[in-house]
Amino acid sequence: MEEPEPGAEAAAPPGLRSLLPPRDFLGSRKGQLLLAESVLSFIIFICYIASSAASFMMAPLLEFLLALFLFFAYASKLNEKFKGLYWPLTDFLRCVTAAVIYFAISIAAVSKYNDGASKAAGVFGFIATIVYAIDFYITFNDLVTFLKQGNSESPERRKSE
Repeated sequence: MEEPEPGAEAAAPPGLRSLLPPRDFLGSRKGQLLLAESVLSFIIFICYIASSAASFMMAPLLEFLLALFLFFAYASKLNEKFKGLYWPLTDFLRCVTAAVIYFAISIAAVSKYNDGASKAAGVFGFIATIVYAIDFYITFNDLVTFLKQGNSESPERRKSE
């Protein structure tokens, strides 16, 4: 049996690893929040499918797909390639609506339905509400910082013109 060369491990063939997001994005705060949102939304979706509150399953499914799309969009740096869409504002609106919707359907699932899957979906929904609220708070602070920079630059542009 031949020993592999020392540099052969570092240059692994680009198979399924090319689909995985980079490690630096997974280590970032935004990457971790989007991953947590995706996982929680998927768990809530599965709980609602197994419960008698199956009418609530569409909201977690949509939030799962949106969080997954933004996770891979930020990981592959689509936000830098497509400048026509203001990504932080889109992400902020997604987080605000998701937090409100999860809070509302979690209250309904916990108070109205008696089966265990509905209760579990409600508890995970409250946890998802907190995660989405943290995400929109951080995104809101980034938006405010950006808007303050934009307002301070506009008088300088007028003077230069």
